[in-house]
Amino acid sequence: MRLHCMLACLLLSAGTAMAAAPADTAVEAHGPADGNAPAWSISTAAPMGWTRDCCTYASAIGVNYVLYQGEWTGKPDRVMVLNVWPSKLDSLDAELQDDRKHYLQIDPAGKVNAFPVQNGHMPCQGVLYSGTDHVDDVVVFCDPGKAAGIRYSWSMTLSAADPMRKPLLDEFKQVVEHSSYAKYVPAANVASKPH
Repeated sequence: MRLHCMLACLLLSAGTAMAAAPADTAVEAHGPADGNAPAWSISTAAPMGWTRDCCTYASAIGVNYVLYQGEWTGKPDRVMVLNVWPSKLDSLDAELQDDRKHYLQIDPAGKVNAFPVQNGHMPCQGVLYSGTDHVDDVVVFCDPGKAAGIRYSWSMTLSAADPMRKPLLDEFKQVVEHSSYAKYVPAANVASKPH
């Protein structure tokens, strides 16, 4: 996922200011049906003070949702990124191993460590990549189940020397652990259904 985020974030070179996040911290990302996967919704809560974006910057860099602090810079540092895709690999572990393989192809001397998380809604597995460039990437893969037809990940890039590293990783972990999946039914469809 690091490669995907790095490439996507490079697409947006100019930073612009965005209004501060409202007091409400609810996050809800939606996606359309895709093949056998029905339309989906991923929900969580943003940390206080983080800006939530589904449709401006997230869309511009080709991801489903981003959470960030301060002004948008177009750089991946300290940005929480949600990616959702139709599940094709056999298991969550296979997703993790595939990502690990791609990471080590780019940085063969990079270190790979487990990043433990506990999501009460579904199985999730995390990994912390420590690059030789002194940049770390934390990625957590989650599997809402076969009926969902999707898998998703939350990821974030941090400098290894970031003085806020621990609180940032704690906030990232909270976002992941509070994430839940639901089949998405647009409000218009709900309203049109007979009672």
